[in-house]
Amino acid sequence: MSKLTGKVAVVTGGSKGIGAAIAKALAAQGASVVVNYASSRAGADEVVAAITAAGGKAVAVAGDVSKAADAKGIIDTTVETYGRLDIVVNNSGV
Repeated sequence: MSKLTGKVAVVTGGSKGIGAAIAKALAAQGASVVVNYASSRAGADEVVAAITAAGGKAVAVAGDVSKAADAKGIIDTTVETYGRLDIVVNNSGV
């Protein structure tokens, strides 16, 4: 069992660069990951595909974390999808 098995993580700005690497690393340790993106749906989908291909769980969720309603929506979607939230990595470039 990996150390993050059963945990749920949100990575803001997770569609590319450091955020994508963090999302993949969390998934490799067993976390289910919400890959947040503001503009790069294709990038987020690639990260999710890489995670799921490696046997992990991930979903892409749109939202601009500089807007309160979007930030709340990301968290709400996380809880609706996975039933909980344990880890937040605020990597967004806002």
